[in-house]
Amino acid sequence: MAKKKIVIMGAAGRDFHNFNIFFRDNPDYEVVAFTATQIPGIDDKKYPPELAGSLYPQGIQIFSEDKLTEIIKKHDVSEVILAYSDLSHEEVMHKASLVLSNGADFRLMGTKNTMLESKVPVISICAVRTGCGKSQTTRKICNILRQKGKRVVAIRHPMPYGDLVKQAVQRFETMEDLDLHDCTIEEREEYEPLINQGTVVYAGVDYGRILAEAEKEADIIVWDGGNNDFPFFKPNLHMVVLDPHRPNHEIRYHPGETNFRMADVIIINKIGTASRENVNILRNNIESINPKAVVIEAESTISVDDPAEIKGKRVLVVEDGPSVTHGEMPYGAGEIAVEKYHAAEVVDPRIHATGSIRNTFEKYPHLTKILPAMGYSDEQIDELQQTMNASDCDVVVAGTPIDLARVVKANKPVVRVKYELQEMGEPNLETVLRDF
Repeated sequence: MAKKKIVIMGAAGRDFHNFNIFFRDNPDYEVVAFTATQIPGIDDKKYPPELAGSLYPQGIQIFSEDKLTEIIKKHDVSEVILAYSDLSHEEVMHKASLVLSNGADFRLMGTKNTMLESKVPVISICAVRTGCGKSQTTRKICNILRQKGKRVVAIRHPMPYGDLVKQAVQRFETMEDLDLHDCTIEEREEYEPLINQGTVVYAGVDYGRILAEAEKEADIIVWDGGNNDFPFFKPNLHMVVLDPHRPNHEIRYHPGETNFRMADVIIINKIGTASRENVNILRNNIESINPKAVVIEAESTISVDDPAEIKGKRVLVVEDGPSVTHGEMPYGAGEIAVEKYHAAEVVDPRIHATGSIRNTFEKYPHLTKILPAMGYSDEQIDELQQTMNASDCDVVVAGTPIDLARVVKANKPVVRVKYELQEMGEPNLETVLRDF
């Protein structure tokens, strides 16, 4: 039988994982191309032969997703796999319709064919949308487990935007490791807070090899999810974070609804800043769709070292990039902090936006007086720095999880906003982990 020709639609994450686990050594299929979106600069590259296996000695070309129709026709493609996250159900079906209208089958791959099994217990922390609060949940869980004497290793959902061969297996224990691996702002936002609390982090491209390395030094592995994707490893305990500022998104976005339905524990975060009406919408959806899940209510507590640095000042607010771009959040921790600590004025960063930062504002018009911390390349980090430094303000308030001043050379003070998960009453993470 002729091999079935495949295209994998992705964004430098699940696409590579699905290939590695299911297609890499499978003689029944020929993956003719990857397509890429969401992340700038990852198209027009190759998935390298060193990672692609013996069936692909030349590697596999990565194209921009807007070339999908051309690729289907040119290669007589049989099947297109959608393998990236944080898409509305409507957008998924628009993509499916495009594929079907060009003659190919459209496919989503589930947990059975894409999850690896670990030799040690796995706790997964995922979400129904980007920006729900996975990171602070992961940090708190790692701290609780370490206080119980467990050797904990966090494995992060992939963000390989550079040299894929060098990034196949990455281990981060110190801040110097971030520089060694030439991490982007987006990577630093996820790794740095865990490193600072003493948790070893793994990430990369080949999650079979990553898992094998992590198992050597872990009593428990904590899967730290990305976007609203479901885990790459089969979890023994699956925790999912919901955002009451975006009610009903847990049943309207892919694959967030998959996480919602799979969850053993559901964390309704941001209780303190959400309306009770929105919280009740989430409660009703939980009762309807996943009534067996344990439900925890929590808040992301916001703080800065010195509130006087914000009070009465004209401020530029910088927020976590993915959360406010394709996560569609109009604001984040930075804006909450400037309101809490009584800034005099929030300046508009769009006036001085340059290059890809200006393009980001055009692509996401819901962003007004916040600057997304985009930094997928050195060029983009430089454009972010130019935009920050040209803004007419007294201070920059950084709502990203990293020490932004380590990455950009700001010409004005940078106030770092910190946020931690705080459960409200019981059940809480302590009781859930004790039972686990």
